[in-house]
This record gives sequence, structure tokens and C-alpha cells, in this order.
Amino acid sequence: MAQQMKLESNSTVAPLEEEKAIKSNNGSIPEQKVTLIAAMDEKRVLGKNNQLIWHLTEDLKRFKQLTTGHAIIMGRKTFESLPKALPNRHNIVISHNPNYSREGITVCHSIEEALECAYEDPQPFVIGGGQIYQQAIGLASAMELTLIHAQFDGDVFFPKINPNEWTIVKEEKMENSDFNYSFITYHKTQK
Repeated sequence: MAQQMKLESNSTVAPLEEEKAIKSNNGSIPEQKVTLIAAMDEKRVLGKNNQLIWHLTEDLKRFKQLTTGHAIIMGRKTFESLPKALPNRHNIVISHNPNYSREGITVCHSIEEALECAYEDPQPFVIGGGQIYQQAIGLASAMELTLIHAQFDGDVFFPKINPNEWTIVKEEKMENSDFNYSFITYHKTQK
């Protein structure tokens, strides 16, 4: 079994069986496997000045493979760091600005509203930034993380992960000429 990362959390996370269900328009209640997806360093750094610090081709391929065909939920700053809405995905942007609008996106004003907008997707992905991850971690049942085995200077961080609430179910170690990294899949621990 893979080793657990030594990260902790103060957040309270509901068990998988109590995960939030979203009502659809036809009255059925599909369960969603809300999944956080991120790349971070050993100090949980996600980026600096609204930009990624590293460029890992395999990580970007994995991101595309996992999220294509799904809803992706992000904050406004994360969206504005992209060149445009990501193709073949339902781009949902959370903004406090009631007048915010861009081509190719659905604008929501809370993580809960964003999940309601993604009710048809059984596995919506939360793709950042730091504040959105913090709001979503308690609603998530899975995480797809890339852990970079290095430390960088950054100003945005992934929330602390409580090893009592999350279990590593898969870990794949990768090598790169600049630094090594791992693809890690977490599932919420059932109680």
C-alpha cells in the first residue's frame, strides 16, 4: 500500500455515504462523486501570481483525460489564468460579481450553486483555485492529485489533507528531468 502524505486538516468531512446529492429537474436524486483535481508541491503550493509554477506534460495529459466530458468547477481567477474555456467540458466559474460573464462558461456564485449547475454530471471536477478547493473539500468524495517532490515559493495552497478522512487508493511514481512527482488518487474514508 502506498504511504500516506503527512498532511492534516481542520475541516470536517462527511462520510462517502452522506455525500451531497443534487436534485435534478426530473425529480430523481443522482449522487455525484465530487472530485478535486490539482497539482501541488510538498508544501501544498499550487501556484504563484495566478500562474502554475511548473509545466509537466504528463500531468496536463492526465488532467485532460480525467476531466474531458465532465463539468469543471473553478474560481474566477483560475478561469482568467486560462487562455479560454476548456473544450469538451462544462466550464462552471464561481464569482461573487453578479455581472460576470464570459463566452463558453456558466457563472455561479457559490460551490453549492456550481454543483447544482453540474447536476447531470455524476463526477464533476473542482479544478481550483485555493479558496474553491477549501470550500469544496468537505463536499468531495475523491481527489486526483499530482504531488511534486520538490518545494516552490508560492502564494496559493491546497487545503491540508487529514489522513484520518482520506485514504490513498492508488499512487504512481513518475520521473522528470527537473523533479520527480507522483499521481495520487484519494477516496474519502468510510466510517
